Amino acid sequence: MKTFLILLSILPAILSGEYNAKTLSVSEQDSILNAQGDKVQSTQDVSISTRYRLESEDEEQLFRHSQVAKWYVIDTERDNKRTQLGAGMKLGKVRDAVMSPNGRYVAFAEGNNLYIHKLDFGTEVAVTKDANTDIINGIADWLYEEEFGTTALFAWSPDSKQLAFVRLDETSVPAFTWQTYLKAEEDNAPSAKEHPQYPGEESLRYPKAGCQNAKASVCVYDVATKAIQTMQVENKEDVYFPRLRWTAEGALLVLRVNRDQTKMEVLSCNPKSTVSHLLYKEESKTYFVDYTLFDEWQWLSDGRIVVLSEQDGWRRAYLYSSQGIKQKVLTSGEADVTALYAVDEASQVLYYQAAPTPSTRQVYALSLKNGQTTQLTSGEGMHSARFSADGKRMIDCYQSFDTPNRYTLYTISKQKAAKHGIVLDNTAIRDAWRSHHLPEPELLRIPNANGQALEAMLMKPEKSEGKPFPLVVMHYSGPQSQRVLNRWRKRFEYALVEEGYAVLIVDTRGSDCRGRAWRNETYMNLGIKEAEDLISAADYIGKRDDIDAGRMAILGWSYGGYETLMTMSTQGHPFKAGVAIAPVTDWRLYDSAYTERYMRRPQVNDKGYKNASLLNHAEDLTGAVLIIHGTGDDNVHVQHTMQYIDALVRADKQFEMQLYPDDNHFLKKGNNYTHMHRRVLNFLAKNL
Repeated sequence: MKTFLILLSILPAILSGEYNAKTLSVSEQDSILNAQGDKVQSTQDVSISTRYRLESEDEEQLFRHSQVAKWYVIDTERDNKRTQLGAGMKLGKVRDAVMSPNGRYVAFAEGNNLYIHKLDFGTEVAVTKDANTDIINGIADWLYEEEFGTTALFAWSPDSKQLAFVRLDETSVPAFTWQTYLKAEEDNAPSAKEHPQYPGEESLRYPKAGCQNAKASVCVYDVATKAIQTMQVENKEDVYFPRLRWTAEGALLVLRVNRDQTKMEVLSCNPKSTVSHLLYKEESKTYFVDYTLFDEWQWLSDGRIVVLSEQDGWRRAYLYSSQGIKQKVLTSGEADVTALYAVDEASQVLYYQAAPTPSTRQVYALSLKNGQTTQLTSGEGMHSARFSADGKRMIDCYQSFDTPNRYTLYTISKQKAAKHGIVLDNTAIRDAWRSHHLPEPELLRIPNANGQALEAMLMKPEKSEGKPFPLVVMHYSGPQSQRVLNRWRKRFEYALVEEGYAVLIVDTRGSDCRGRAWRNETYMNLGIKEAEDLISAADYIGKRDDIDAGRMAILGWSYGGYETLMTMSTQGHPFKAGVAIAPVTDWRLYDSAYTERYMRRPQVNDKGYKNASLLNHAEDLTGAVLIIHGTGDDNVHVQHTMQYIDALVRADKQFEMQLYPDDNHFLKKGNNYTHMHRRVLNFLAKNL
């Protein structure tokens, strides 16, 4: 535990992020790739201006991804003069500032309305004026942000003459309201430093499974005429519009996903006539369709499209005509393509990332002419890349169990990569970590009850003192997730190892990068197969001489918390204790977009929802349980835990509980994160 707490203070870059290492910003990577005058091609839109740049300060977090902040335009030709966006507006802070491609305008949102700041004149114009708490223009509501991974639902046309945006009407969406205990309405609390005499209240529109979603439409604003037109992209189905993208020719592409997420369509819209036609369609009667693959599509100058799709069972790259007609499959084999980076049109070479094994990633070059494929990166672990627009330079970001992010610049010629030099290697972080002599994970493949191999990794203390180790199984287990990856990840599992526990991390059925059928093993029936796999993995490891099969615990957060409780409610499980942090307990209580993606609606899958509900398995729970939840969790509401507690009490089941007032899903307020982990360690020590 001592080393873990030291790391909290000396290596904040390691412990604060997903990849736990210092990373280059996009601008730093762009500078390297642009060293010889090349323009960077990115999968994201990048605002470019030779005179102006955007800066933000005084950021205030809203939900998982969104922030409001004071945004400034910096004029580099006028001694870096700063002009604040939305100065004098009601809220004082704005969000999602995006510069137009011609560098003359900045679009941003304030109070659910969109605005444009005109850099030539220093003036601002309102794009929309009808927003209120239920009408949202151009930015994501809670559901779009959380489940479609976006905050800005607007996009500039290539000529900067039009701004497309999604309009959301949440009027019919039920609101979820919760009390706050450490802050209150102004008239209830005489001072911000004092605890309020009466609790406050927070509320948001939160569509739960089977309930009403926001009504969405797609609009285009004309900068010159100030007119707004609504695109003809709606149909009789309940749909989502999670992505907007313009083509170089000025057509607006709208990604339309049906509510069950079994169908995705790409519509090409004429922004003048508002008429749309279907460019691409993918539909499944048995699986969900992964809308995120649209983010990887690459457009060629002649209008052809390199599409990423799992239509034949694996994520593959396909070549489509400009009219949306499939021409040929580009990649093959039983390995999921995980990213499309760029196309070097002069050489007709596609650069992409794939998973040769579930736990690794490599970068490849593929000839569009003859299909020849070359692996550009080497070294077991995780490789990702960025390319210059001409395809002649690549930055390889590499990490593994013992290597924090290392950035290397390569030159590319004839589908071969020549090392140009290391840009950043993070040796100080690596050496600081290695000085603690903690063990590296051991990759394993463990058979489940059906004989299917589960990806897993085991970590053990270096010294056993002649006794077998107690075991903690750590997992997430949610569909499309992965925890078993050969990457730089230094988190709570190392504190457990230092305390003398062996740690087993397992990816159950439904995990990613093993083909479409494996990803859909749990479709329509969440919770059951994952529990069987976790039990199989623990039983398998428990047969080893260095593992004490009589002292096992299981720990998970969010979906992992749900699956911890489901596993401990499954007959024959080997766990003496379990920790469930912010657990889902009944999928009817969780949001529509995530739940219905994997379960469809309760109205059509009543049996699946009943089988998956922990409320119906409370009487089967065995073992010591610690449930942890933040009362201000906007994602998995504390309502989940409260209803589960009621079920446990009615079943006469004892349990332990830890609440964190007003904290959200991540428990990072104040000292909560450290306090929570100490609580977990104390619970495990008592029960194992």
